[in-house]
Amino acid sequence: MEITEIKVFPVDEEKLKAFVSIVFDRCFMVNDIKVIQGREGLFISMPSRRKRNGRFKDVAHPLNNDTRRMIEDRVLAEYEQALSGEERVVEPAPAEAERPIETVERAKTEEEQESLEGKTLEEVAEIHLRDSFWNP
Repeated sequence: MEITEIKVFPVDEEKLKAFVSIVFDRCFMVNDIKVIQGREGLFISMPSRRKRNGRFKDVAHPLNNDTRRMIEDRVLAEYEQALSGEERVVEPAPAEAERPIETVERAKTEEEQESLEGKTLEEVAEIHLRDSFWNP
């Protein structure tokens, strides 16, 4: 299993730093991964829903630590790259030369980023959900 696309949606909140959407093997998407600033640094939180009892339950999550670490390392690297403002194209490994080049898109231009200023977390989440299907 390979992460083939990542989209980062930076958010300017105290603890919540970004929403992220990822695609596995060009055929399965996971939206609403969160980049969170914790006491010991950044970490990711998988998409979850609030249950009737008020607790949260993940709706998608890795089944082992190696997969979680792989996803977290890749997402946090792309988050850091997004903060630098650089867009980059990642060429596939030589063994996968027949596959098309993977483009890691930056979600927000400066103009789009400014339009998020002053928005509530709910408004930013709504914008993210609208954009998360990667419509051109």
